[in-house]
Amino acid sequence: MASTTARNGALALVALLVAGAAAWFSLRPSPPLLRGPSQQELASATHTVDIYSEVFTIDKKYRSMKGPKGTVDGALTNADPPELLWITGYRAVMLDEADKQVSQEFMCHANLNIDMQAHRKRFGWKKNASRRLFTLSQGQYEVQFPPGFGIPIASDEEINVEMQVLNLNEEGEPFNVRHKVTVEFVRDAEISTPMKPLFMKAATGLVSLGDAKAHYNVADADPEQHGEGCMVGERAAGNVRTDNNGKEFSGHWIVEPGREENHTLVTSWMNLPFDTTVHYIAAHVHPFAESIALKDLTAGTTVFESKAHNFTDRIGLKDVEFYSSVEGFRVYKDHQYELVSIYNNTSGEQQDSMAVLFMYALDQEYKRPQDLAAPKAGS
Repeated sequence: MASTTARNGALALVALLVAGAAAWFSLRPSPPLLRGPSQQELASATHTVDIYSEVFTIDKKYRSMKGPKGTVDGALTNADPPELLWITGYRAVMLDEADKQVSQEFMCHANLNIDMQAHRKRFGWKKNASRRLFTLSQGQYEVQFPPGFGIPIASDEEINVEMQVLNLNEEGEPFNVRHKVTVEFVRDAEISTPMKPLFMKAATGLVSLGDAKAHYNVADADPEQHGEGCMVGERAAGNVRTDNNGKEFSGHWIVEPGREENHTLVTSWMNLPFDTTVHYIAAHVHPFAESIALKDLTAGTTVFESKAHNFTDRIGLKDVEFYSSVEGFRVYKDHQYELVSIYNNTSGEQQDSMAVLFMYALDQEYKRPQDLAAPKAGS
């Protein structure tokens, strides 16, 4: 009896150790972040550039992606030779012809893009460089990274700002508006402590344009591993996305009156090159959205959820919750992730929708480009 008890106790101990090791492995705690520049150092090294759109005339109601639009190209500075910069913030406001601020409800979006191929060539990134750095839209008009974090960019890189107007409520005489976009950045030459590099990964909600639920880029889906899949829907605007299996999807779809919950497997969209930590998330949804969430299907947890708050007296979003943290939370290259969006269309008619999380994660493989000059501080 004693030997049997000892053997059972030993087996139980082994099981406990294995379970503990598995739990530790699944968490894989990240190493502590190195100290970044001080608040005083950041303040003295921070600069801004303002970018204005052309003047747009609003003469009728415009739904998402239907209003007047325009683009502005350029670079952040005229430094010669080019230098390393860190984008730390991005914001946009709507103005009238006299440059007086008007309602933000007239902003459809303000997107900041870069030349992806040129950026990858200089920084040596293969999987973690996206053409889109930021999207601002109704409900979130500013991104401000935690102190000491930024997206590295060369001062002579071409940037492109896409701006479009929206009008969901106003009727009457035509009026004019334009965007004012502000890019905030830190000059690397003016700080003595390294910044912490971020790169953007997007998780995009989709609907299936076929006759059944489907998983983007997954031929033989397992619901336990891959979730329930994109619901069947109707495209509202934008391009049709065709996956590797020939199935068609849309990222801009029609929401019928009533409540809708959609699930999208976003592992291939995120395409994480390594385990890392997320330090900022901006959510892009349309009016009548209730929430958007990122789920770790492998761990069985919801890692982030954003609530959207709608106006009660008109169509539109008051605000959409975002995430900002110096510590961040872990995401894993080998985990499966799902995006869940919930809309509640109370208008009694069809509305359009999107669901995207723009996630800014720590680049574990960043190396400073050697060709960028580092002039003396204060130059």
